[in-house]
Amino acid sequence: MVADIPDEQTPPEPGPQPKGWSWRDRARGSVVKGTVLDPGTEPLDGIEAFQTAYVPDRLLLSGGEKGALLPDNLERVRRAAGAFGWGVEREALDGSETDDDAPPPEPRFPGAPVVIRVRLTTPDGDRGVSPALPDAWRVLQQVRRDALGGDPVRSRDGRVDAAATLRAAGLDRVGLDHLLTVDPVGLNPYTKSNPYTKSNPYTKSNPYTKSNPYTKSNPVGEYGEAGLGGRQPVAWVGPPLVRTEPAKGRRRAVVAVLDTGAGVHSWLPDDIVDRDVQIDGRPLGLTDEADPEVYPDLYGPLDGELDPVAGHGTFIAGIVRQAAPDADILAIRVADALGIVEESALLRVIEDLGVLVHRYRTGQGGGRPVDVLNLSLGYYHETPQDGLYTRDLYDLLAALRALGTAVVVSAGNDAIDRPTFPASLWPWPGSDNGILPDGGAAHVSVGALNPNGWTTALFSNVGPWVRTYAVGAGVVSTIPDFRGGIQATARDDQYGRRRLTIGPEDFRGGFAVWSGTSFAAPLVAGRIAAALTDLPAEPEKAEDAVAGIAKAAEAVIAPD
Repeated sequence: MVADIPDEQTPPEPGPQPKGWSWRDRARGSVVKGTVLDPGTEPLDGIEAFQTAYVPDRLLLSGGEKGALLPDNLERVRRAAGAFGWGVEREALDGSETDDDAPPPEPRFPGAPVVIRVRLTTPDGDRGVSPALPDAWRVLQQVRRDALGGDPVRSRDGRVDAAATLRAAGLDRVGLDHLLTVDPVGLNPYTKSNPYTKSNPYTKSNPYTKSNPYTKSNPVGEYGEAGLGGRQPVAWVGPPLVRTEPAKGRRRAVVAVLDTGAGVHSWLPDDIVDRDVQIDGRPLGLTDEADPEVYPDLYGPLDGELDPVAGHGTFIAGIVRQAAPDADILAIRVADALGIVEESALLRVIEDLGVLVHRYRTGQGGGRPVDVLNLSLGYYHETPQDGLYTRDLYDLLAALRALGTAVVVSAGNDAIDRPTFPASLWPWPGSDNGILPDGGAAHVSVGALNPNGWTTALFSNVGPWVRTYAVGAGVVSTIPDFRGGIQATARDDQYGRRRLTIGPEDFRGGFAVWSGTSFAAPLVAGRIAAALTDLPAEPEKAEDAVAGIAKAAEAVIAPD
């Protein structure tokens, strides 16, 4: 076939944008939301804080069993905020306002915590009362300071035990609304010393002709480069995946992927991937137009380069599809086009999933099974030790696991051993998180291996809290047929053929290579789903489902 060759190289058409999209939308969305915590702010004796990222004007509150502590914690936050001249407005997790005097809501499914969020406000029309904008960290520390100034728990030597005091007061139920990130290599903006002042890492003259790409000052960054594990086009030359019908009286395993959604791809048709998961007529997750699986260049400069997170969810869905071709996939978008996830929004979606699974297990209408939950996202908690972290996310995942849903989480790509959340929310050897075995389905944290399958990828987080490792570097999977503005480096048309080097952002072939623990986790999730070969069509009891998923998970993660 002879290509139609114009006299001059035709520049690509502008990338697709949502209807009515303008520079205002691009500028507004390009601002990384949240605040990076300065551990030196509002210090407290006995509480060592570390850097994290959070929504600055919001706190999450829960109340233990059936929300019993919620009124007390709400009043504590109100008093602490008042010390800075700030007000407090109560909200549901979806952001809808709630009457401050309303009783605590009921748990949405058995074992789930009751969680609300509060928004800090400044006095209307009088900025002089409060010289600073609201800061949830300062309020949280003031809540703790008030509790420690009362009748604190003391150790045997008479010293104040800050952690025990706060736990006894129920203040492990008051915390920040953290920001999580989905995590291919190099995406997390919150682990750099200054994530907002990059000169311009996207304008290299020619990334393919470096004289020696292995002598960089940051060898971890190699994985983010095309040709060394970064997102790049690749050709799939194997046969299409074969999908078999379940035996009579059996059903398919179901894997839920909470990420950036899933784009259109021949491997991911609607009868395999549900992109519109709903509960009571309401969709789960984000439904706005700024969808990185549809519009790959929404934010950042108009340099033609695709957004770093574009295609992330589609890539993960393709890995699950390869590992478990007979499984069904629920693709739920929780991350925006910058790859950022608000903790409160994540909690809301996990709550919804728990309600769906509980309805299914108990034979109620409107339920559906979820056998494996994949979370290729995470954050670093500011006080992860001694049970001082907010337990809401752990409690929700534990309640979901008690229904027979395995949880698989990526470990992160910062080449450190600091535990990430929710990956480390299990009783790992030597853990100091206060978590005990709970008898639920498996919680599996996953680090990344190199393509050889036995060496650990240099970017992968490590430590005793990482339960298993799987190939996560140089992985091949699906990607929407994106075409970015970065063009091939050379062209020489001969014999009526358009002859080019590989276009580094021409994904019209539908497949890519990429690296990250983000992609090791769905490989494990898919393998667990593939091991669930005898699921009855009729709902199992939760305890039977837990036993089955435990057997499948152990078979997958057991050392060779």
